[in-house]
Amino acid sequence: MVANVWKVVAKKGDTITDADPIVILESMKMEIPVHAEDGGVVSEVAVNEGDVVQEGDLIAVIELPSNG
Repeated sequence: MVANVWKVVAKKGDTITDADPIVILESMKMEIPVHAEDGGVVSEVAVNEGDVVQEGDLIAVIELPSNG
């Protein structure tokens, strides 16, 4: 699937949970929120609004919380 990055919701330094959207994609006039697989701190957002992405592209890097 190819989609446009409609909106970047998370930014570097944000603490997110697996329920929080990172970006919202637009494909075939549908909005598709993309959520993190796990919660943590956003260390990098690899896309910008207007970018075209497809399955497998890096959207963001999430640092998992340390246990200790």
